[in-house]
Amino acid sequence: MKAHPRSAFGDAPSGFALSPSRGRHQRPRQGGSAVARALVLGVALTLSACGFELRQAPHFAFSTIYVGAPAGSSLGTELKRTIAFSDGVTVVNDAARLDSAQVVLDVLADQREKVVVGLNASGQVREFQLRTRFRFKLRTPQGKELIPETELLQQRDISFNESAVLAKESEENLLYREMQTDLVQQLMRRLAAVKSL
Repeated sequence: MKAHPRSAFGDAPSGFALSPSRGRHQRPRQGGSAVARALVLGVALTLSACGFELRQAPHFAFSTIYVGAPAGSSLGTELKRTIAFSDGVTVVNDAARLDSAQVVLDVLADQREKVVVGLNASGQVREFQLRTRFRFKLRTPQGKELIPETELLQQRDISFNESAVLAKESEENLLYREMQTDLVQQLMRRLAAVKSL
């Protein structure tokens, strides 16, 4: 243990003071708040100088969209809800009114996969890889292609333990939801990248 030099005021090591109420050694308070403020200001100036800015809500070149996702698609539902909350974009839900939309998002594939990627010495599964694939294209109702056929893929690894099946099932569902949200955000950025119809 490191020995502290003693102060002229008793048993307290130098740089410390005895607390009259508790008899404990306390380090005197220092003006760290000025240093912290200077550090925060320095970081803010650096970030603004390099062009960093917080992500803004996306702006779209269209005001109406039809999303051709299957009825049971949770990704399609989240995508429609996210677009509907965007500024100035209306989601056309009725396929009969497809021509009233400025753009049509054709969903070509929306699938979840679960692949074994790890086994133990006795051949029992120890790790899975979860994947969510979303393939789409964006066009006008007249057929002009705005985004060619594109596939987005998210994947996560998950360990498996047969003694905790229910917990792993909950974790798996959570990971699928997380991947779905990531895909929707990617898709929103792709849609916002379309600058003209």
